[in-house]
Parts: sequence; structure tokens; C-alpha cells
Amino acid sequence: MTERQEQDDVSTPVEETFDVVVVGGGPGGSALAGLVAKQGHRVLLLEKERFPRYQIGESLLPATVHGVCGLLGVADEIEAMGFTPKLGGTFRWGSSPEPWSFVFALSPRLAGPTSRAYQVERMKFDEILLRHAGKLGVDVREECSVTRVLEEGDRVNGVEYTDAEGTARIARAQFVVDASGNRSRINKAVGGERVYSEFFQNVALFGYFEGGERLPEPRSGNIFCEAFSDGWFWYIPLAPGLTSVGAVVSRESAAAVQGDPVQALERLITKAPRIGKMLEGVPRVTEGVYGEVRVRKDYSYLNTSFWRPGMVLIGDAACFIDPVFSSGVHLATYSALLAARSINSVLAGELDEDVCFTEFEQRYRREYGVFYEFLVAFYDTHKDADSYYWQAKKVAATSESDLQCFVELVGGVSSGESAFVDADSTRQRFERTASALEQGVGAVNSSGGEDALPLYKSELIGDLMDQSVEMQAKAAFGSEYDSERPLFDGGLVPSPDGLSWARPAE
Repeated sequence: MTERQEQDDVSTPVEETFDVVVVGGGPGGSALAGLVAKQGHRVLLLEKERFPRYQIGESLLPATVHGVCGLLGVADEIEAMGFTPKLGGTFRWGSSPEPWSFVFALSPRLAGPTSRAYQVERMKFDEILLRHAGKLGVDVREECSVTRVLEEGDRVNGVEYTDAEGTARIARAQFVVDASGNRSRINKAVGGERVYSEFFQNVALFGYFEGGERLPEPRSGNIFCEAFSDGWFWYIPLAPGLTSVGAVVSRESAAAVQGDPVQALERLITKAPRIGKMLEGVPRVTEGVYGEVRVRKDYSYLNTSFWRPGMVLIGDAACFIDPVFSSGVHLATYSALLAARSINSVLAGELDEDVCFTEFEQRYRREYGVFYEFLVAFYDTHKDADSYYWQAKKVAATSESDLQCFVELVGGVSSGESAFVDADSTRQRFERTASALEQGVGAVNSSGGEDALPLYKSELIGDLMDQSVEMQAKAAFGSEYDSERPLFDGGLVPSPDGLSWARPAE
């Protein structure tokens, strides 16, 4: 072998071929990889870090826990981890000086076994999803950094990356999925631009405390959000000895988080009386992964393009919305499901790529838009809770009651997505809808305390109960009760197994 040939051999990256390459091993990337691998396709997942690793976004919605995780077959493993159950949320927000709460069980679509979500340590939750993807046949490679996207003509056909040993490699594929988050270095390959919201240009400052006061049962696992003069606080009970606490302040109030982050967080806590009371005498975690007070630009944005032939953006690579309703992981996993259906349908030769990814983008933009429009109204802290419920109904544009629309929006099921109904317990949930509604409301009101709701009025509950049988039957039994209809004129519907798209029945 000549010296020139040896040099060529050294400089030529090792090349492999897959059906799909996923960049990023967070919840969106792991979910999509697993859902595509379940259909027998060859999937490579490239993650730049070594799991477990730290991440924020710790409050989940039922749509992720019971919908996407149910389709993946990992819901039982997540439940077995013993994460803090989350039955709803509690807010000190709006014109009322007293906190108010909601429970997921108020929606027939969420009543029964799926009427709760979890507060999770993302290090643990994300690793469960990543390892489960591996169990489903995904080739998971950590400490691998993607350096560029490869193209052939108008189509993306792979990536170049550096592996854990520093070796340059090439992975060819029919599809590349960017699930690498808001700091994506490859999302521009799709084209278009990232457009930042003029309304939501915030900064987040957050840390962790060794416990803290909990809300009265059954709300002890709720996320608690408190609005104050400069923005709002989250208070997430992750474990008996661990609480995530963060402030989100507007760009105009960004001076409040300047200087030393620890001192800045302490100053902000003094402006939020309920948060201050709950943390009274509670030390902040100062060691380990939770020992740092972090500052993060929290600007909301939306890409003008979500896909091009051979490549698609999901999760924060495509868009981000203010986190007051914990929609981050929901949008990531929901977009993963939509994109996985599109990829599976194209790889199977069942539907055209343009048709499939148009459906993906329309549904993803709709979900983002629903949260965005509602949050703009929710940031008006001079209204009462009933006004927020009415706004949710206006945004969702459905015939359900105001409160039910609110619960379904913040639970991640306002799209009517059939996959968010846990197939293993649909009939059981249908039978238990009325009792779950009654118990959920009774638990909130009978517990007393300052945030027992005057909002759960008997006539409202009666209205919900009247609707529950038909609503739950449609949500639970899908085509057995009424064939699922497309969300958009001429659009597609999920296949019976939820893993691909299909033409709607005539």
C-alpha cells in the first residue's frame, strides 16, 4: 500500500446505512426511535452526552405518561420508579388572592387510571426511555456528536458524526430526525428560520431545595405556580427530600437575575409570599448535580419549516413555548409520535412523504398554537379562574364545558388524539368515569384549606356527569363507537395500532 493510499484510508470516515438516524436521546428522540424500531426498521440514535445526565422540564402531562409511553410499552416501568404522582395543578394566579386547583379526573378522557401524571427527575426518566429504545432494537450510541448533515440533491440522506473515541463516521439513512433540542446545530439544514415570540421573551432562574412544605392531600404532588410582580414561580415536589424551584421573569425584569445566581434566586423568593412560606427554613441543595443555581434564556420560538425531504425536526429543535403548563416534554413526545407515524408510513410504502409530513406539521403546529394562544391570555393575571377556563374553551373551539376544556388542554389531550387513551385500560376507565369524577372533585373540596375550590359547583359537575358517558365511550373505544375523523380537511387519521397514518374511512 502506498503512502497516499494509507492517508486516504485514514481520512475516509467509516460509513454505515440505516433506515433512520435520530440525533438526540431526550424524550422526543428516544420515543421516536422506539416507535419506528417497533415496526422493524433499522434505527441509529446518536446522543452527545453520557446518560444519566441533568435536564430541566420535570413535570409531565398524562398524554405523555399514558399515551406515548403506553404505545412504547414503557408505562409500567415508569410507574414502578415511584415518581411523585401528579393529580393536577395548583395556582396562585389571577385576581383571586387565594390559590385554586384543578384535577385531571375532571375530563372524561382522563378519568380513571390515566387521571394522573408524574413529577420526575429527568435524569432517571430520560434514561428509562433511552434504555427502552435500546430494548426495542434501536442502536443507541452515546457521546457521539453530529458535525454535519449530508445531502444528495434536494434530499437529506445522512449525517457525519464523531464517536466516543473521536473517530469520524458517516451514517446514511432515508430519514434524519433532529431531536437535539433548542441548541441544535443542525436544524438549519431543514431550511427556514427560527422566529422568536415578541410576547414570551423570558429568563428562567432555578435551583433545588432539600424538601419544603407540601400542599394538603390529595394535592401534595401537584405543581404549584405563583405569579408575582416580576413573573412567576414553579414549585415541583420531586421527592420527599427534593423540590425543584424556579422563577420565570420577563425580559424587562431580567435585571432581577443579574449578578450572583444564588443571591438572585433568594431575592426573587422574597417577592413570592407563598413560595417563601413553603421554603421557610429549608436549605438549598449545594452539592452534586442539583447543587447549582442555573440561569437559562427561556424565549419561545417557532421554526418556519419543520421538515424537508429526508429530514424532520421534533421537540425543541422545532419550537418552544413558555413552560407554565409543563408542555415541553408533551410537545417533544407528541411530535415524536406524529413524526414516527409519518416515517413508518413512508418506509412501508403506504403513503406519500409529502402527504405524511404535511399531516405531521399541521398537527404539531396546531398543538403548539393552542398552548401559545391560551398562554397569552393566561399571562393576564388580572382575571379570575373562570375567565381562564372560558379562554381554554375559546382556544379549543369545542362544545365541552369551560372547565373540561381547560383540563384537557393542560393535560395534553385537547387534540382528541386516540393514542392518548391507554388501550390496556379503556374499558375499565369507561366503567369508572363517573366515580373518578365524583371522587376527584370530592377530594379537592372535602380536604378544605385555603385552596378548596368554589369553582367546582354542583351544576358544573352535573353537566360534566351528563356528558361523561358519551364522551368517554368515544375517547375509549374509538372506531368501535365512532370512526376517528381527520383533524383537517382531506387529512389522515392514525392507524389502528397508532404507529402510522391511514386514509380516513369513507
